[in-house]
Amino acid sequence: MSLSLPADPSSARSLTDVAREAMAALGGRSQWFGPATSTIVFVIDGLGAANLAARSGHARFLWAHRGKKDVARSVFPSTTAAALTSLLTGTAPGHHGIVGYRARVPETGIVANQLRGWEAGELPAGWQRAEPLTATRRSFVVTRPEYVGSGFTHATVGGADVEAVSDLEERAARAAELAARHPGSFVYLYAPDLDAIGHKHGWESDAWTAALERVDAVVRDLARDITPTTGLIVTADHGMVDVPRHRHVLLGEGDELLRDVQDIGGEPRMLHLYTAPGTTADVARRWRDAESSRAWVMTRDEAIATGLFGPVDAAVAPRIGDVLVAARSAIAYYDDRVEDKAPQRMVGQHGSLTPEERIVPLVRLGAFA
Repeated sequence: MSLSLPADPSSARSLTDVAREAMAALGGRSQWFGPATSTIVFVIDGLGAANLAARSGHARFLWAHRGKKDVARSVFPSTTAAALTSLLTGTAPGHHGIVGYRARVPETGIVANQLRGWEAGELPAGWQRAEPLTATRRSFVVTRPEYVGSGFTHATVGGADVEAVSDLEERAARAAELAARHPGSFVYLYAPDLDAIGHKHGWESDAWTAALERVDAVVRDLARDITPTTGLIVTADHGMVDVPRHRHVLLGEGDELLRDVQDIGGEPRMLHLYTAPGTTADVARRWRDAESSRAWVMTRDEAIATGLFGPVDAAVAPRIGDVLVAARSAIAYYDDRVEDKAPQRMVGQHGSLTPEERIVPLVRLGAFA
């Protein structure tokens, strides 16, 4: 069947290749960037290209320094766990195995959180299957203290020196200092602040706009502080759409859409549905009949054939839902049978295939300008 998936901008680079190309620039071998003595990749979690364009007056530095066609396409699902792993390993989700926010572990049947499941013991050793790029070169990670020593950090930036800095301005200044002090190094700078505010208040809120202004000032100061031969890339893992509460699709006890569905993974805008044996076709048909006007519904085999996860290794395929439901209108699906309703308070959302969620900025500064 034809899925009629959205087309990416023809000029969009792959987010998966950004860190690899930034490292290649250290030896003058990058196909994207000019030579640099050190490189910094600054990930502003949750800043989509459409979000930036809509609030360009509040991010004048970023907007003025963007290339008109210079954007990157994030991975599918467009979620932090999958996207950051792809950025930091240079491989697609179908290889590294982080196929969404929550996914079922085939060996145990646990539907595990891909960001926090390491600490909970939900994820086995070697769950992330690709070697981090930071293991191949002198690398530094500058991030918030709560991420230092986490299982996800270890799985994605192994081999790097990880430094904890709470304040965003100080975090950026530390990245500039490390890049200047250690020629030939790769520095990964991470800012989750905008994403957190977007989830709580929505990206169209005043709080998000104020946070964007702060982030823009941090990028401006960072570009000023780096040495002329340091290359700086500013990008993101995904964008964001706001989904008001009245646009929630609540799946309750006895709902026909849940018949033969054993487990639900993913996130509200991109569900992994794990079905009872022999029922995948029926589940897919029911969801298409009910939801195809506002979501892309596909089986695992269809998604793999379309290349949405990149080439999919045999060991990774069972982690993907038997049926996938990716929202294309401003809706979010929630399993209303669960006791914890806190996730339903989330306003800003992501995970699906829309350009607003998948297309992110790729701003070149310093030696990469």
